[in-house]
Amino acid sequence: MSTWEGPEGYLPHKPLNLGGWIRVILRGVPLGILVFGCLMLLLLVRMFEAPMYGLRRPWTPYITRFVCRAAFRILGIGFSSKGTPMTLRGAVVANHSSWLDIFTLNARKNVYFVSKAEVAKWPGIGWLARATGTVFINRDRREAAAQKRVFEDRLLAGHKLLFFPEGTSTDGQRVLPFKSTLFAAFFDARLHDEMHIQPVTVRYIAPKGEDARFYGWWGDMGFGPHLLVTLGARRQGHVVVVYHEELRVADFDSRKALAEAAEQKVRGALVSKA
Repeated sequence: MSTWEGPEGYLPHKPLNLGGWIRVILRGVPLGILVFGCLMLLLLVRMFEAPMYGLRRPWTPYITRFVCRAAFRILGIGFSSKGTPMTLRGAVVANHSSWLDIFTLNARKNVYFVSKAEVAKWPGIGWLARATGTVFINRDRREAAAQKRVFEDRLLAGHKLLFFPEGTSTDGQRVLPFKSTLFAAFFDARLHDEMHIQPVTVRYIAPKGEDARFYGWWGDMGFGPHLLVTLGARRQGHVVVVYHEELRVADFDSRKALAEAAEQKVRGALVSKA
């Protein structure tokens, strides 16, 4: 049976015409210069930041935020947010719809993504992820204890770690059940009493006349073709980020209860279009 998850459910993107290719160049070239030029700057700054501050990163996250805000201006995609990013110690959880989430969730708040280890090997994206302090997780139970310690150490260093509890991306029109595995770290004795979780909902609004799933990137969809379609769009849409009230970990008796509460917050704002 055909579902949104399989190739039969992918959007049938039309081939780019001459105007589309011109827009790809006019947007893609400045975007590439911005991203990789600032990556070089970030690496240079990190040479001084790392020996002085170790895990702490008081300077480089602001370079990342500048890049992400500027990227939306270059792409022509509108950006707005509701609510207040958390200032308390803890982590952020969000729904996952697109590679654009990297720009979206970094545009207003300094965060560090938690990602599957394979991403570190991806050309371009992997380099950016490593440079910006992403925490990579292997799906290997033998490494679970060591990875949990890394997770906890980064939180204790004051990093706002951001992860996608769905475990995969969707078409942007739904929220999958949250997996509770990564929530376990917050119940460690060193973290439990002072950690908070902020649920965040990301909503992509497609360009006028396009399918609602236009910005969605999921399953085995190729990154290159989706990037070209996004760059070449004659009209662009909008993204809305909703910051919900934080959840205090100590108020929950299990990781599953905490995951379910965060999931309800995220799903509620996506469904209600809040």
